[in-house]
Amino acid sequence: MDNIEDRFFESLSESEPETLATPAPSRLKAKIYSALLRRQAESGPLATLSSSQDSGRSLCNFEQLVQISPLPDRVQSFNYCQVCHARLLAEYFENAPIYWNGCSYVRFQNR
Repeated sequence: MDNIEDRFFESLSESEPETLATPAPSRLKAKIYSALLRRQAESGPLATLSSSQDSGRSLCNFEQLVQISPLPDRVQSFNYCQVCHARLLAEYFENAPIYWNGCSYVRFQNR
């Protein structure tokens, strides 16, 4: 007897992906990203800023300042987005006025 979930996922893989008429609201994207970062930080320390940059992630201006400072790894792996005002703007305003290079929340804005 087939499992119901197995049949459901098989049907998803066989169907064509639907295209959305409108993109998801930028506020929702920002809130999901913040929740994912909080969840990831619960499981252990995050990657250091240097290793994040080495893997191809761009750093925001504030993260670059912290990265070049002679600080220990535990400080370098802190989630600075959780204390940044750009996160608050992105979570509460659609098309928030955030223009920093490397800021993850800027990429979520529907512009």
